[in-house]
Amino acid sequence: MEVINEVRPSQASQIAGMAETGPEGPIFMLNLLKFKDKAEYEDGRETDLTGRQAYGLYGAAVAGILPDYGGRLFYISDVTFLSLGQVEELWDEVAIAAYPDRGSLLRMSMSEEWQAASIHRAAGLAGQLNIETVMPKAAHGLPWMELFLKEMKS
Repeated sequence: MEVINEVRPSQASQIAGMAETGPEGPIFMLNLLKFKDKAEYEDGRETDLTGRQAYGLYGAAVAGILPDYGGRLFYISDVTFLSLGQVEELWDEVAIAAYPDRGSLLRMSMSEEWQAASIHRAAGLAGQLNIETVMPKAAHGLPWMELFLKEMKS
């Protein structure tokens, strides 16, 4: 299995796929994040920020934008250890964001607010994997998941 971290989609099929309806929601986007040691802004601005700090500015902005599109931050944590399998280099952080559907994610990522925040994302990330997931039907009955889904709808 070849793994290629990217900051922006490079495959036409991935870009086209985002515009498709997608599975019945909600969707949970698994983000495997790899940060630059030092942030590098595309406009050449000087900064003392680390990649993680720059991405943190993006993350804080997105946490405020997500609810406008029916989304929520579901989970975030640092990667500390690989207990099974093999990979050349671990990601630094894992984040999961929940959206009502793929279209909500697409609309958010096209918004002016997200575009403005994304400069920090590009400055901070060495690359990432975004993996769209959906809950199996059996998970819908779990009490903690029911509470989360109810919160998403409010």
